Amino acid sequence: MRVEPAVPADPPVLSGPRPRSPRRLLLGRLLRRPTALCAMAILALVVLAAAFAQTLAPYAPSRMDIAHRLAAPDARHLLGSDDFGRDVLSRLLFGARLSLAVGALVVMLATALGLAIGITAGFVRRLDAALMRFTDALMAFPDILLAIALVAGLGPSLFDVVLALGIVYTPRVARIVRGATLVLRELPFIEAARSMGASTPRIMATHLLPNLTSALIVQGTFIFGYAILTEAALSFLGTGVPPTTPTWGNMMAGAQAYMGRADWLIFVPGAAIVLTVLSLQILGDGLRDALDPKLQRLM
Repeated sequence: MRVEPAVPADPPVLSGPRPRSPRRLLLGRLLRRPTALCAMAILALVVLAAAFAQTLAPYAPSRMDIAHRLAAPDARHLLGSDDFGRDVLSRLLFGARLSLAVGALVVMLATALGLAIGITAGFVRRLDAALMRFTDALMAFPDILLAIALVAGLGPSLFDVVLALGIVYTPRVARIVRGATLVLRELPFIEAARSMGASTPRIMATHLLPNLTSALIVQGTFIFGYAILTEAALSFLGTGVPPTTPTWGNMMAGAQAYMGRADWLIFVPGAAIVLTVLSLQILGDGLRDALDPKLQRLM
């Protein structure tokens, strides 16, 4: 009797839910925080209002109506008019566009400069002392005073304001990147890359930079809010962008002479600044909690 050899059975296929992507995990963690969800909704409204300012604004931001100057909110001017008869709602929408643009450009500039300084200081130890003393010297000055000094030297234009604020907030990014790099450079995967002959620029770009993304995203949200606030302060003090440009800070600067007579002129842009900056800070806290594995284990 011929016996057929036993054929090994195929291993059972384990079925189960697919692992969620990191983006979905991050979004799920944020959505479980009501404050972060509210902040995201407010920021989304601000971004949409700025993006569609041309469509939503009832008038051109520089259109003057002297016959209705300092008009209280009514059907003609939903948020009132200023001392030149310009519509406050229209200027608020176009001011949001400029404020968000300034914040985004400052974040990109400060992140690029801070990343270059921080990762170099943390990985190339012979340059650490010189680079960190430079950042310490910048951080020794209050943000607003350093920004005023830089703008006074560069000039009161939009480009110069972005450049000045980018320099002001570069040390914040540099110190965070340096601290993270000092920890990462001692880990086994960096030692393995060195032993395989990887060059220093390759290690920085391929192995260090991806592990710094979370810290950069969180810090970027905070710098975004700081930049909007500082730009408004510079415009309010008369050292920012030209007064004819519709910005939230310029709107508040023009309204200070009419406090008590036309309070909406300073209340409207002030509320916009507070809501936007506060939402960015809350979102930054939510991102920090969602991206930090230590905090996730404690929750």
